[in-house]
Amino acid sequence: MKRFTNSEIKARLILIVGSCLALTFVISTATLLYGLLFVTQPLEVSPNDTSAWDLLKPMMLFLTGSLTGLLSANGLKDPPKTKDNE
Repeated sequence: MKRFTNSEIKARLILIVGSCLALTFVISTATLLYGLLFVTQPLEVSPNDTSAWDLLKPMMLFLTGSLTGLLSANGLKDPPKTKDNE
C-alpha cells in the first residue's frame, strides 16, 4: 500500500473540508430560499421571513469566512526537503 506524503494528505484534507463547507453553504441557502419563496405566507412581511434572514446573514458570513480562510491557508507550503531530512 502506497503511503501518502504530508502534502498529499494536506491536499486531500483541504478538499474534504472545503467540499463539506461548500455543500453546507449550498444546502442551507437552498433550504432557506425555498422556504421563503415557495411557502405561502401573508402579504406583509412575516416574522418567519425576518427570522430566516436574520439567521441567514451570520451563517453566510461564517461559511464564507471559513472557505476563504481555508483557501488562503492552502498557499502555505511545507519547507523544501533537503537531503538530510528525506
